[in-house]
Amino acid sequence: MLHSKAREATSSLVLEQRQKMGEGERFQLGTVGALTLSVVSSVSIVICNKALMSSLHFIFATTLTSWHLLVTFCSLHVALRMRFFEHKPFEQKAVVGFGILNGISIGLLNLSLGFNSVGFYQMTKLAIIPCTVLLETIFLGKRFSKRIQFALTTLLLGVGIATVTDLQLNAMGSFLSFLAVITTCVAQIMTNTIQKKYKVSSTQLLYQSCPYQAATLLISGPYLDKLLTGLNVFAFKYTTQVTVFIILSCLISISVNFSTFLVIGKTSPVTYQVLGHLKTCLVLAFGYILLHDPFSWRNILGILIAMIGMILYSYYCTLENQQKVVEASAQSSQTREGESDPLINVENGGALGSESVGQKSPVWSKNKD
Repeated sequence: MLHSKAREATSSLVLEQRQKMGEGERFQLGTVGALTLSVVSSVSIVICNKALMSSLHFIFATTLTSWHLLVTFCSLHVALRMRFFEHKPFEQKAVVGFGILNGISIGLLNLSLGFNSVGFYQMTKLAIIPCTVLLETIFLGKRFSKRIQFALTTLLLGVGIATVTDLQLNAMGSFLSFLAVITTCVAQIMTNTIQKKYKVSSTQLLYQSCPYQAATLLISGPYLDKLLTGLNVFAFKYTTQVTVFIILSCLISISVNFSTFLVIGKTSPVTYQVLGHLKTCLVLAFGYILLHDPFSWRNILGILIAMIGMILYSYYCTLENQQKVVEASAQSSQTREGESDPLINVENGGALGSESVGQKSPVWSKNKD
C-alpha cells in the first residue's frame, strides 16, 4: 500500500516536471518568435520611414505615428470580428490612463529629437534602461544581479560609442528629454504589469489602449509637427509615391506595435530596451551596407561592444531563468515529500498530531529563509 502510493506520488511528480519543461520550451519559442518579429518589423519600418522622410520629405513624424496606431486599431478590430482573439475588458481607468500616457511619451520623444541634437537624443534613449532599472527596483522591489548590471553597462557603453557624437545642451531640450525618459519608462513598466495583473494578452491590451493612444496623437500631432518643422501636414503635396510609402509604413507598424506589447509582456521592459539598442545597431549596419551611409571605426567598435553586452545579457538571463526553474522544481519536490510523509508516519504507527507538525516545521522554515 505504502509503496504503491509512493510510486504514484513519484510518477505524478515526474509528469508535472515534464509538463513544466514542455511549457517552458513553448514559452521560450514564443519569446524568440516575439523578439524576432520585433527586430524584423522595427528595422523594416525604420528603413521605410527613412526613405519617406529623407527622400520624399514627408517629415511629420508624430502625425505619421498617429496614423500607425489608427491602422493598428482597425486591423485588430477586424481580427476581433474574425475571432482571432477574444475581447477581455478590464478596469477602464487603467486602460485610458495607460493609452494616454503612451501617446504622451511618443510625442515627448519626438519633441526631444526636435529640440536637441541627435547625439543628445541618443543619450536620452540610453538613459531609459538605467531609469527603468531604478524605477523597478524602488517601486516593484525587483532585483538585478551584478552580472546583469555589468552586461547592461557594457551594452550602453557600446551603443554610446557607436551613436553619440555631438552633445549640445539646452534647457528646454533637457527638460523635454527628462519628461520623455520618465513617461517612456513608466509606460513600458505598465505594459508588463497590466498584462500580469489583469491576465490579459498583449493583443487584448493593445486593442483596448490603441484608440486612446491614437486619439492623443491625432489631436496633438499636427500641432507638434508644425512646431518642429514649421510646415502644415494637411498642406503637404501627397504624390502617389508618398501615399504608397505611407500605406506601407502603416502596414508594417501593425507588426511593430503588436510585437512591442508582446515582447514586454513575455520578457520585461529592460529586455525590450536591450532589443531596441540591437535594432539601432542593425539599422546603422544596414544603412552602411545598403544606403552607403558614412561609417567609421568608432561605429564598428561601438557596435561590437554593444553586441558583446547583448550576448552577455542574454546568457545571464538564460542562466538565471534556468536557476529559477530548478529552484521551483526543488520546492515542488519538497512539497510532495511533505505531503507523503504523514502516510509514512501512519504506516509506522505515528499520529498526525502536533508531533508530526513539529517535525515538519524546520523544513518550511529553512525554505523560507
